[in-house]
Amino acid sequence: MEMIELKPETMIGKGLHRECYVHPDNPNRCIKVVVLRGEEETRREQAYYKFLQKRQITWEMLPQFYGVESTSMGPGAVFDLIRDADGEVGKTFEYYFESAELTEKNLIGLLTSLQALKTYLFSQNIITMSIKPKNIIYQRQDERSGVAVIIDNIGNSDAIPLASHCRTFGKIKMTRKWNKFIALLQKDYSENSLLQTQLVNKLLD
Repeated sequence: MEMIELKPETMIGKGLHRECYVHPDNPNRCIKVVVLRGEEETRREQAYYKFLQKRQITWEMLPQFYGVESTSMGPGAVFDLIRDADGEVGKTFEYYFESAELTEKNLIGLLTSLQALKTYLFSQNIITMSIKPKNIIYQRQDERSGVAVIIDNIGNSDAIPLASHCRTFGKIKMTRKWNKFIALLQKDYSENSLLQTQLVNKLLD
């Protein structure tokens, strides 16, 4: 198989350990590559995705994983690239929450998509390492609707992953993760009054 050349201008995201690029052969997919000691995180993520594939979950709020390809930056994991209805690459909830104006403009969609995400995670018993605004894409459909899609920190690092196999333990674990997410929103976006009074309070219901 021919090696994929990743170019700097196609990079769409960068974390502490990995970078993400638009797939040069498919604009609806992306490639994640390790750039700094992220091999363990990558192995955990890919193993968990394969576990979810065997369980045949629905994928409406999680990008599908298509395997690993050889790239100019090393092995690259291929996933769905989340795009808005207008074709633009979707932006994170962090992007929308850092602007009071964007929060207000998209408030209904932001709220309903996060409520739907919580239902999805619990109903499918999907476990996350953490839930953070920077790891969730708001796939915008229009000014009043969109879909929340988790793109990172999926998986379970427990030595004995009971939560992955038992819904009761999964619910306990994910309730704790969700509450930490709400606490993070309260702390990191305390100056975004609309987020605090309208969105956070409803997510606590």
